Amino acid sequence: MKNYFSEQQFLLAQMIRDFADQQILPNLKHWDDQEIFPVELFKKMGELGLLGIFIPEKYGGAGFGYREYATVLMELGKVCGGIGLSVAAHNSLCTGHIFYHGSEFQKEKYLPKLASGEWIGAWGLTEANTGSDAMRMKTTAIQDGDHWIINGTKNWITHGLSGDVVVVLVRTGEALDSKGITSFIIEKGTPGFSAVKIKDKLGVRASETAELIFDNVRIPKENIIGQIGQGFQQAMQILDGGRISIASLSCGIARGAFEASVKYAKEREQFGKPIAHFQAIGFKLADMATQIEAAELITFQAAHKKDTKQAVTKESAFAKYYSSEVAVKCGNEAVQIMGGYGYTKEYPAEKYLRDAKLMTIGEGTSEIQKIVISREILK
Repeated sequence: MKNYFSEQQFLLAQMIRDFADQQILPNLKHWDDQEIFPVELFKKMGELGLLGIFIPEKYGGAGFGYREYATVLMELGKVCGGIGLSVAAHNSLCTGHIFYHGSEFQKEKYLPKLASGEWIGAWGLTEANTGSDAMRMKTTAIQDGDHWIINGTKNWITHGLSGDVVVVLVRTGEALDSKGITSFIIEKGTPGFSAVKIKDKLGVRASETAELIFDNVRIPKENIIGQIGQGFQQAMQILDGGRISIASLSCGIARGAFEASVKYAKEREQFGKPIAHFQAIGFKLADMATQIEAAELITFQAAHKKDTKQAVTKESAFAKYYSSEVAVKCGNEAVQIMGGYGYTKEYPAEKYLRDAKLMTIGEGTSEIQKIVISREILK
């Protein structure tokens, strides 16, 4: 990918590598084993500008574009899918929703705190019984004078417990009505708002996941993002950008698995020579390298379209679908190349595979991406 990188992207990538070597790698196994979300690490990333990557400098952000954002997530994915996922959710979902759709008052109030890492952001769309079928959500908001009363639950929410602010989408109209959903900003500590940590995940275990509970949560109308009934349309636009995030993270996980496989294949000897010299292993590495190159190109294409304000629904779905599937394939092949060692936590392959699997599920499953793509190409 060297020919497609700007000098700025090179510098960002090197900064992430240095940061990861010092701050992430020494603690990686502990965080993964114990399912610890390292809040203090997140604060340090905020100081480096990694929590407001595409937020303009006037709101305290780094002022970069989506290509730089993709670069950051690719580098983080090579080290830890969980840390990368948290950075992605904070940037493209919570912070991005307020930036793209919030009022000037909301931007000035929340973005500087989110971009600096002073506050951690969460975003709530999914419910226990409404994953892909979001328009059947049951969490509701009922107007009461100048306030709205929210009741219900949200599930699988990144930073649901540690987040200082959450953008939550709830039903304010009839079920199945695309104009019956509204976005609200809710701050941690609001009476009636609580969260419960979801434990024992397969992968991305250093990223916190929680269930959000709303029990007569009273929110002022000033906390509505945009207009009443615009939430679903806003969410679909946010997910277009979010899918570039997951695609980027998937590319990173895939490349991490590939690089670990190359290293192992050069060092591991069988029948008197490194296994890299056997065609069966060489072909696996060739397939991995080719698929990763294609995944990165398709992801940077989507990021470029996002940066240049072009329609990106199809391209982001292309990137998310293909890259996430490649991540799983590369994780699986890394385990296979390392054999019995790949099946243990002593070697990195099994973690890449565990982290990769979520990429085919979160922010729209592979099946949903194919629905989006087929609709776009048949328009």
